[in-house]
Amino acid sequence: MTTFWIFIALVVVISLMLIWVPHFRQQKMLAAEESGVRKQTNLELFNERAAILEKELEDGLLDQTEFDALKKELEIGLLQDMKQDGDDSLDTKIQAKGILWPSFMTVCILAISAYLYQSLGAYEELANPPQAEASPHQGMSSEQIMAQRVQMMEQQVQADPENSQAWFSLGHAYISANQFDQAIASFDKVMELVGTAAELLGPKATAMYYKNGQEMNPQIQALVDQSLALDAQDPSTLLLVGMDSFFTADYQAAINAWQTILDSGRSDIDRTAVMNAIESANMRIQAETGEMPNDSNHNPMTQAAPTAKTVDVEIAISPELADQVSSTDMVFIFARSTQGPKVPLAATKISANSLPVTVTLDDSTSMGGDVKLSSAQNVEIIAVLSKHGSVKAQTGDLKGVVASVAVGEEAKLMLDTVVQ
Repeated sequence: MTTFWIFIALVVVISLMLIWVPHFRQQKMLAAEESGVRKQTNLELFNERAAILEKELEDGLLDQTEFDALKKELEIGLLQDMKQDGDDSLDTKIQAKGILWPSFMTVCILAISAYLYQSLGAYEELANPPQAEASPHQGMSSEQIMAQRVQMMEQQVQADPENSQAWFSLGHAYISANQFDQAIASFDKVMELVGTAAELLGPKATAMYYKNGQEMNPQIQALVDQSLALDAQDPSTLLLVGMDSFFTADYQAAINAWQTILDSGRSDIDRTAVMNAIESANMRIQAETGEMPNDSNHNPMTQAAPTAKTVDVEIAISPELADQVSSTDMVFIFARSTQGPKVPLAATKISANSLPVTVTLDDSTSMGGDVKLSSAQNVEIIAVLSKHGSVKAQTGDLKGVVASVAVGEEAKLMLDTVVQ
């Protein structure tokens, strides 16, 4: 805006200069011309009178003394005439044009410019600049944004079916959108184009893992083994191995898998996220002999007051199943986002003896990595009363689920289902 007005001011100043500079230049030229005419006239008069004096001297009408005195007087008169501003002897005085004409032109330029700008310009837009352009995703839910992103990638691969990188990116987008069959097909398409590779087998195994409810089966394990045979340090495969080991409470195996990723020295991994995951697994190992790290030396009933980025969960056991609880049972509680991959965002563990109880899930109970509870809007709460010490529900365990609760609110969870 400031640059625009500076430009306008420069245009107006230049226009006015084109009017007023010639005017003042004319005044100066006329003054010089008048001064030159006056000087020329005085010189001519001086020469004429001097010639008369010389003639009278030759004719003897004047002696030398008189001649010198008169000539001296004539020279003094010439000098005085040269110093005068005007010359009354001139019959015609040159007149300069007045200031009225340039003043009139100035007014016309300003008036015409203002009229044209009001009629043809964008005065109203400058006076009332539009607000910042709204985000293209404003008003859209996360699912809608992801669906739009997937649709754009689908159009890209349709336009260029031989683009392996586009198919690879589409496969990962399908995983984020929980479209696991399409993700598997996309990775198969990439391998059809470029051949089998560990960096493709790992993502395909991950999609199959999520499709299978985050449980390993012989087919998925075969893909994992094939991938690690091709590249024992493939990050995507090792991430899956570590994640499954973590969910089955084999924390040392998870640490070993994730540490292999760090030791590989690859630059295409999020080292901070992997180190956080390892730290979380180490904390779980320490908690095997007691409470979860975030619960150490804390009574679940006296946890810190919740903030806007926490979820308070009141956990109780169904009266019909109360007789199935023993003093050695542990209750694992974790939250995972209702959108995108079903990866736990926060987790904690309590003794079944403390039921009923209210626990708080927040970023301090994070499972590690960059994705935390505070980054989600709605989460699913799952609690497993384990009789085997494993976070993954097994036959005979008790389970309860809260399908969706907004982060920052409270939820009530009832352990009312026996895992078959």
